[in-house]
Amino acid sequence: MPFTVDTPAVLDGGLSNQLAAAGHDLSDRLWSARLLRDDPDAILAAHRAYFEAGADIATTASYQASELGFGDETPELLRLSVRLARQASFQAEVDDRRLWVAASVGPYGAVLADGSEYRGRYGLSVRELVDFHRPRIEALASAAPDVLALETIPDLDEAEALLTIIAGTGIPAWLSYSIDGSTTRAGQPLAEAFALVRDVPEILAVGVNCCDPLDATAAVPVAAAVSGKPVVVYPNSGEGWDPVARSWDGRPTFDPSVVPTWIHDGATIVGGCCQLGPADIAAIARAVSR
Repeated sequence: MPFTVDTPAVLDGGLSNQLAAAGHDLSDRLWSARLLRDDPDAILAAHRAYFEAGADIATTASYQASELGFGDETPELLRLSVRLARQASFQAEVDDRRLWVAASVGPYGAVLADGSEYRGRYGLSVRELVDFHRPRIEALASAAPDVLALETIPDLDEAEALLTIIAGTGIPAWLSYSIDGSTTRAGQPLAEAFALVRDVPEILAVGVNCCDPLDATAAVPVAAAVSGKPVVVYPNSGEGWDPVARSWDGRPTFDPSVVPTWIHDGATIVGGCCQLGPADIAAIARAVSR
């Protein structure tokens, strides 16, 4: 059965914060992707926790995995990330819900581990970004995920590169931007960003993630109106990330009562990103009318 966005589905939360809560050190440049090589069982357990909390979709631990970090191991580790999420879907103790696997394709800036994914504008051409992302996407696609999650994309050049790769492949995907207010992280208007997917049939949904909850809520109707497609939305908790201290600060502001508004405004994939864990996903699941 192919992945669809006909009815609202619940996405998981932040994989990294669930792994950190389980006691894993994610302070190096490879972040949670390191555990693909060092402790795959930890990733399996994190996926299960989200499924059992109410998530319908697990995003793989491939967000920060690339040849820059893993060298020749990269293709097999990317495929492993899909297999782990699929295994978790078989093992999870849930009701008769259909569970899905979304293969995470994070931005180029994430592999630099210097906060570039919150700025964009890497100084690379669209062609250079295509060359970076294509082998990652090909490896993930070869493991047969249900959908590709092209996520936390900070600017239009990178979005264009990703759309160039998947156009004509028939591989279903969603494209999700990281935003700041009413623009991408690189400062481009969201209407322009969402319009890029209008004529790309492989893109099943477009939206935002890894952003302030209020910004996410404001972006949902814009994404729906401009793209003509269903919307995906999964913000952070509302806390702020300090790239120097590599830690979160402030108070969480996310309120799951906003979920029906997202759905009313066009969202069919809803979930959480950084600092939103299984308890938050359970609350989101309760807010979704199944």
